[in-house]
Amino acid sequence: MSLTEQPVAQLRHLDRFFIGGEWVAPSSEATITVTDSATEEHFFSVAEAQAADISRAVESARRAFDAGPWPRMSHAERAEYLRAIADALRRRGDDVGDIWPRESGVLYGIAKNAAAGAARRFEFYAALADTFPFEEEARPTAGGEFGLIVREPVGVVGAIVPWNVPLGLISNKVAPALLAGCTEVLKSSPEAPGEGYVLAEIAEEVGLPPGVLNVVTADREVSELLVRDPRVDKITFTGSTAAGRRIAAICGERIARCTLELGGKSAAVILDDVDIETVAQTISGAQCFLSGQVCSALTRIVVPRRRHDELLDALSSTFSGVRVGDPFDPETQMGPLASERQRDRVLGYVDRGVQEGATLATGGRRPAHLERGWFVEPTVFGNVDNGSTIAREEIFGPVLSVIPVDDECDAVRVANDTIYGLNASVFTNDVERARAVAGELRSGTVGHNAFRTDFGIAFGGFKQSGIGREGGIDGLYPFLETKTVILEGRPGRYGARPT
Repeated sequence: MSLTEQPVAQLRHLDRFFIGGEWVAPSSEATITVTDSATEEHFFSVAEAQAADISRAVESARRAFDAGPWPRMSHAERAEYLRAIADALRRRGDDVGDIWPRESGVLYGIAKNAAAGAARRFEFYAALADTFPFEEEARPTAGGEFGLIVREPVGVVGAIVPWNVPLGLISNKVAPALLAGCTEVLKSSPEAPGEGYVLAEIAEEVGLPPGVLNVVTADREVSELLVRDPRVDKITFTGSTAAGRRIAAICGERIARCTLELGGKSAAVILDDVDIETVAQTISGAQCFLSGQVCSALTRIVVPRRRHDELLDALSSTFSGVRVGDPFDPETQMGPLASERQRDRVLGYVDRGVQEGATLATGGRRPAHLERGWFVEPTVFGNVDNGSTIAREEIFGPVLSVIPVDDECDAVRVANDTIYGLNASVFTNDVERARAVAGELRSGTVGHNAFRTDFGIAFGGFKQSGIGREGGIDGLYPFLETKTVILEGRPGRYGARPT
């Protein structure tokens, strides 16, 4: 199916916001235009939130938390809503499969399964209603007869998501927050607001109580009002490290809680016992996902100096052979970048790499056969100095930097010589060596012989790659506050809320 034949998803309320369980008119006539990344044509437009709209959404979430039924329900009752959301997400798989490639450039073959993946996350957190220790007995050590550790909802959450993997990141921020008993304002990215509208329509469909989930779309300046609002107890943000620093500073001013999933410049550490062709195919294939617009992508390839040229040739061969084009074509292996601005950013880094003396082995231009769309050829640099710009800064595109090192110790040093610490991988045939090197890498995830991240376990970064974790059981804790309760006797039925 070609781009022109692919039907446009049916989103019913693009001119409104979902606030207080209703589709409400915006405070202004401002709109945001979403452009199809592969054709440069208009896809759809949505209402752009202003200060009054953000305030209205926050007030709705605040009221729902302070006076509404949601935080006063049992976890099992809330879990039933999560399961209903999961069922509805599966029914909207075709819509998400249509929206995500046009917004961000991901292949349709991946996008069509995104809703099912998000549904599984909602089901995972729903299952925790029966197993997670929201209340545990604790023996008092300073007086009192009976103690409890109680994990209660943090309150009103402001969730800010980026444009690259919107539905997956939305589910990691919404599902655990709802199970915990929080209410939420979801702020969608102006480049990719469609998935937020899908979830809002689902929230209405399943009868989520008013104000529990509110969905708006805004640009950075207005979004900052959500971070500053004292009625918001916690911010959960995924995006650039630069924006994360700003959010952390604002949250610090008012001691608001925050979870930050930020940038990366992740290293693939190649040891001396692996097959170079296999490594090249594995790395090239992984870097094609979303055209390299992935914070955890393995973009620094750290290799023994004596094998540098062999790996550079192999990567150049495999990466230059990647078929770039229409994300709806099943033969395509890599689609476009998300926007003209992102395409220009990536090409700017390519120019900088050449200027700073790295060897441009392949790529670095618009594919000759594609006249429209924000496409960039898969690009490989060799002889890259780890202190150079392309080795230090997050490019967020299909650009690999091959960095020669002296030995295994030097490889670990270079891999850790970055402000980031989000992801890494070790390529070796020896699992014991892999485990030993993994223990030396300062990274939130370390994979073996592949690009690996796992939101079913936990995902997040060391250093300036973020604060906190998303996914898995660890992804629930950031939406909870811990309360210690010490009583003079054991209650007959503890945990019950007053009515």
